[in-house]
Amino acid sequence: MGGPNQSSISEFLLLGLSRQPQQQQLLFLLFLTMYLATVLGNLLIVLAISTDSRLHTPMYFFLSNLSFVDICFSSTTVPKVLANYMFGSQAISFSGCLTQMYFLFELTDMDNFLLAVMAYDRFVAICHPLHYTAKMTPQLCVLLVAVSWVVANLNALLHTLLMARLSFCADNVIPHFFCDVTPLLRLSCSDTYLNEMMILTEGALIMIAPFVCILASYLCIVCAVLRVPSTRGRWKAFSTCGSHLAVVSLFYGTIIAVYFNPVSSHSAEKDTAATVLYTVVTPMLNPCIYSLRNRDLKEALRKLIIRNTFSY
Repeated sequence: MGGPNQSSISEFLLLGLSRQPQQQQLLFLLFLTMYLATVLGNLLIVLAISTDSRLHTPMYFFLSNLSFVDICFSSTTVPKVLANYMFGSQAISFSGCLTQMYFLFELTDMDNFLLAVMAYDRFVAICHPLHYTAKMTPQLCVLLVAVSWVVANLNALLHTLLMARLSFCADNVIPHFFCDVTPLLRLSCSDTYLNEMMILTEGALIMIAPFVCILASYLCIVCAVLRVPSTRGRWKAFSTCGSHLAVVSLFYGTIIAVYFNPVSSHSAEKDTAATVLYTVVTPMLNPCIYSLRNRDLKEALRKLIIRNTFSY
């Protein structure tokens, strides 16, 4: 392939999760089921929030954005996996690989930022309830999401351009089910020092800053909740925090395990297992954890389903 990076290969081969035909059939059904559940669950959340005026609040605005991002996140990788299993092809073009990596970076960052914004929203609601409406204005909510998209796009563009400058000379087999940055760096025959340093510095800052914001927000929430005299009120608040923090731990734990270590310390099996969790499983679970335990949202979903069922 000609181009500024002078790579001699024009495509990569994605090995996927298994080479056994029977296991591939099982994985196809598993990924298809999880993808449909992800799209349907998150799409219902977006529709329920957009059609119910009672849910036009900052918390549900951020939740609808998170659901939209999760649909896009799964759609970046899973359809390609399903197509590979259906048609028996493992090939992905060089440009297609970089495009997939770009959207993965962008949407991972957006998940990261939205988790932090949602934590901040809960902090204001619980710790400063009298000032909540004045602080969490519609303009601020839109600004927070817009800035998140801009920063996520710039970060994704930076790492994609750094990857595009590398050369890939002989080996084009990626022991993964999508074009992830770590196996690509391992395949390169160029010096990857700059790429690794940017991941460990700028990339780490992009991930750690929102994570610190989440921890600080929930620390303040816990302190505020402990001052609540009602045991039932405390339990309800802690239960909500526990669910959110469980997903945060899963999301950040797998990303740190995969990306913020030297490339030489990675193994394909561990990386693949970790990335399945945050690219496929977490987006599928988010509607249940964040939404379906919420009484107002469940009522909005029930009305949405009944209205569309009887409209036909």
